[in-house]
Amino acid sequence: MVQVSLAEIEARVQRALRAHGAEAFAAAEVARAVAAAESFGNRICGLYYVESYCRQLRSGRVRGDVTPLVTCLRAAAVQVDALFGFAQPAFAYGLAVALDAARRNGVASLAVTHAHTCTALGYFTEQIARAGMIGLGFTNASPIVAAPGGRKRVIGTNPIAFSVPDGAGGLALHLDQSTSAVALGKITMAQAAGESIPEGWAVDAEGRPTTDPAAALSGALVSTGGHKGWGFGLMAEVLAAGMTGSTLSRDVAPLKAPEGAPHDLGQYYLVIDPLAAPDFRDRMAALAAAVAEDPGARLPGAGRVAADPVEVAPEVWDLMGELAG
Repeated sequence: MVQVSLAEIEARVQRALRAHGAEAFAAAEVARAVAAAESFGNRICGLYYVESYCRQLRSGRVRGDVTPLVTCLRAAAVQVDALFGFAQPAFAYGLAVALDAARRNGVASLAVTHAHTCTALGYFTEQIARAGMIGLGFTNASPIVAAPGGRKRVIGTNPIAFSVPDGAGGLALHLDQSTSAVALGKITMAQAAGESIPEGWAVDAEGRPTTDPAAALSGALVSTGGHKGWGFGLMAEVLAAGMTGSTLSRDVAPLKAPEGAPHDLGQYYLVIDPLAAPDFRDRMAALAAAVAEDPGARLPGAGRVAADPVEVAPEVWDLMGELAG
């Protein structure tokens, strides 16, 4: 492994994206998200994705030269059309507008439509929380999850993220998880490493539980917590596709395929002003104290610290250099 600073990651990823057709703002926003993922050890959403970004820029599957279009459909309903470009710059265009709407109305929605995959959903809700608001986010993905007891792929891993501010520019609570038992990337990484997967992650093409990642990839993932996770996955599908006018998971081609139709995914966020509620900070402090009464217990995400520099596999870093030209 090699030690690489986050600044170096951002710079090299920006160069790679620019070399493959992305304009400066889009490249900078995507590179910032990649570096953030690496800083928290989320390699699935970090450098792991950059090669596919570059290939899809070249093929036209993602547009790197568009300017997102922001529309206020109602006083507290903000929509950003990504125009089949990256989700990161589209969110950046809409965030300030949504924050202002939430301050005026107590709550606002931010719908990002016709976007590329956003990878780590919590990256976006964290920005909402660091701006002093509660952020709740939903997105969908290519079909990989079967209904409980089934074998047909119906919805994606459909993450949900939730971030709560601590009143000082940080996070009191941060949760980012797929509604499937595991993220798809962990299956593909296990296959690449020649490793088995735990039972309970997936079923094979016949609907039988499997520990073979190849069988899982030809079958389907299962929802976390069975019917409960399935319900949350459907909720994410309704908001991410239905409320943004983007496509259903069932119609999304594999996210990393170099060619094909644009992802056309949606992300849907609720932006909530905690100052609209009396004594919110006192209630959060009491909740944190109650959780901390058990030794070692804490609210999810509390005390997260980004690493800088981070460890990167030499072959991955070399590939970034090749992509950057």
